[in-house]
Amino acid sequence: MHPLTSAIVQWCNGSTTGFGSVCGGSNPPWTTMKTNYEIRFAANPEDAKAYDTQRLRRDFLIEHVFSQDEVNMVYSMYDRMVVGGAMPVSEPLLLEAIDPLKADCFTARREVGVFNVGGAGQVRVGDEVFDLDYKEALYVGKGNRQVCFLSKDTANPAKFYFNSATAHVAYPCKKVTKQDAVVAHMGSLEMSNERNINKMLVNQVLPTCQLQMGMTELATGSVWNTMPAHVHSRRMEAYFYFEVPEDQAVCHFMGEPQETRHIWMRGDQAVLSPEWSIHSAAATHNYTFIWGMCGENLDYGDQDFSEITDLK
Repeated sequence: MHPLTSAIVQWCNGSTTGFGSVCGGSNPPWTTMKTNYEIRFAANPEDAKAYDTQRLRRDFLIEHVFSQDEVNMVYSMYDRMVVGGAMPVSEPLLLEAIDPLKADCFTARREVGVFNVGGAGQVRVGDEVFDLDYKEALYVGKGNRQVCFLSKDTANPAKFYFNSATAHVAYPCKKVTKQDAVVAHMGSLEMSNERNINKMLVNQVLPTCQLQMGMTELATGSVWNTMPAHVHSRRMEAYFYFEVPEDQAVCHFMGEPQETRHIWMRGDQAVLSPEWSIHSAAATHNYTFIWGMCGENLDYGDQDFSEITDLK
């Protein structure tokens, strides 16, 4: 990650902050947890026009979302969204309050949306316990309590992808599945964009302060998403692509509608989309992606579209 800051947190057996108290049960033999984070600053669209491939990837692509027994996150200056991933294998992982938050607890002033994109897992929020299977989501409201990630099978570990936004109200935590989602079936196979948009952590399903998240699944034979392209200057957005075969790739499009750029991506990678940028993609195989937004409003339909033939 660029630049990479590693925070090693020591937990003392028998203390009130050990894994025994955070994740429940007696204190385990391990005493170390690792969190990696970096800060990404916002870019002026006039400056971004001159970025080469390396700079585009450095500023917007998040290549390493998951690492075994680590929490990776990017603290973005776009609406202060945090994008990250936790992959507990041999030990539980704590969602740590990184230094830029200047808080005792990660959720002290933040809400979090979590999607499990791996094996069966569990998220413990204070005294609450939530089992999350593949493609199930959890909303974690603002509050001074610890959030802990666990896998149920070390041979098939959970992979928790999360977005976080600042929050002013403490809404209750809630698990959300695709059965709870507001589903929009859009596109067609003839246009190579047949897909289900599963609106899961949105205000039609549960209350949030500013965070909105969902999951879009493309049908077999469809490769395009979010076309016609749009921007929404009231909100930033992050995309996380998965279910991409190892030998295939996604070409993510970004930039102003008249100054588009592209970033080639693999599965289990994320990308930041500024408020002024389109966010669209085509791939060499169908795929699924998780979208997350935060900013000025909670109006999913607040989008400024561009005609396909006007893109440059």
